[in-house]
Amino acid sequence: MADEPKSVKEAFDRMPSVFNKEAAKGLDAVYQFDLSGDGGGKWYVTVKNDACDVKEGQHPSPNITISMAASDYLDMVTGKANGQMLFMSGKLRIAGDLGLALRMQTIFQQ
Repeated sequence: MADEPKSVKEAFDRMPSVFNKEAAKGLDAVYQFDLSGDGGGKWYVTVKNDACDVKEGQHPSPNITISMAASDYLDMVTGKANGQMLFMSGKLRIAGDLGLALRMQTIFQQ
């Protein structure tokens, strides 16, 4: 992809533009991302009523928390790394509803 995000912040800023509302129909969930290392931080994405809202910070009660290194997250959203492989190797940790993690690939088509 020629215009892939260069930073984690840019990847989160783009999420609404790659949001697939058809795939998200009926979903009401909050995704928390805790990204460590250079360029990391905390973001949460609320998916509700066929819309998505991205905010920086910590949500008080997310349905799922995804923790990983910022560099691995960027590799995952740009297609250089596979989320399932990162999970299996212990680089991606999930707390909460695993089904929501699996739906991310169809909800956000980078």
